[in-house]
Amino acid sequence: MNEVSALLPLHAAATWFMTGVIWYVQIVHYPLFARVGEAGFAGFHARHTRWTGWVVAPAMLVELVTGLGLVIRPPATASPAAAALGLALIAVIWIATALLQVPAHRRLARRFDPVTLRRLVAGNWIRTAAWTARAVLVAWWLA
Repeated sequence: MNEVSALLPLHAAATWFMTGVIWYVQIVHYPLFARVGEAGFAGFHARHTRWTGWVVAPAMLVELVTGLGLVIRPPATASPAAAALGLALIAVIWIATALLQVPAHRRLARRFDPVTLRRLVAGNWIRTAAWTARAVLVAWWLA
């Protein structure tokens, strides 16, 4: 198996894992934040951010590194432009995480705020859409 064909399944696994995670977070987990209650919110949120980081950071890093590799040497089933699109979607995800999600989580770490929570959920749709588009793109490359 050459390095390109080895990268693609690993890349697909990371992308599909994160697509599942982001949909779960968007539809189930983030909306539950509003149900925790102010008294228990600080502890809940601290555990959420600590444990979620351990779950998503490795997959996001694998996706980023393999995505860069696929741009350098696109698989036979993907044009260079399609590989670049995949990497651009990764950039959208990382930028949205840094500019929207992280600041919202920092505010929520200080105290529960329903407005910040609504912004967190609304901003997360960017990442949800980008990962969903990536999942379809990677499936197309593998088909």
